[in-house]
This record gives sequence, C-alpha cells and structure tokens, in this order.
Amino acid sequence: MNLKLIAAILVIGAVPVCAQAQNPSAAKSTRADAQKVVKIISSDKAKTRTFCDIGKLGEQIEEANEKRDRKTADELSQKMKELEKKLGPEYVTLMDGLQDIDPESDDGVDIQAALAALDKSCAKE
Repeated sequence: MNLKLIAAILVIGAVPVCAQAQNPSAAKSTRADAQKVVKIISSDKAKTRTFCDIGKLGEQIEEANEKRDRKTADELSQKMKELEKKLGPEYVTLMDGLQDIDPESDDGVDIQAALAALDKSCAKE
C-alpha cells in the first residue's frame, strides 16, 4: 500500500475534527461508503482532479506539521476543507467517519484499498 496514500488518508481524516465536534453522532465509514465515493469521484474528471489536489494538500500539511509550522498547516487545512465540499457530502461523511476507524482493522484496510484506485489516477496527472 502506498505510504503517501495512507498518510494522506490519515491527515485528511484528521482534518474534520471540528465538523466531528459539531456532529458527534457521525457514523463509522464502511467499505461500501468508500466504494460509493470512489465511483462518484472517478466518474467526474473535475472531482478526480479535486481529490488529487486534496492529496497534495495532505502531503503539504504533513510537511508543515513536521516543521512545526502550525500557521501553514492551518491555512492548508482550510483550503482542504473547501475542496472537500466540492467532492460532495458523501466524501465529507466518509472522511468524518474515518475518525473512528483503526487503519489496521479490516474496515480500515478495505477503505484504503478502495481509495487506492483514486490515488492511482492521481499519479497519471
């Protein structure tokens, strides 16, 4: 599994903490949710590009966090939130639900596998 993809998923999943606080009853994401999101995004070139941009922002956020540059990380996180809205409510719900999933669990592995297909499309751009 692509280490950058896993890192991006974890970073992206960590971003909606504020939204999670507003909606504490957010449902746990499932493999079916991830497959639905992949289908929605992969069928729309603009959404695919937006997904790839979110992944790039995730990497930049991780770099900013490594440098302990909180201001840059916060600015990038805000940009990421704006892009997430463009992918639709299913994507936002999926990301919110990742908060409660252990990446090493069966569900976590299945979701990562579903999202890996989208990650591969980013490498082509």
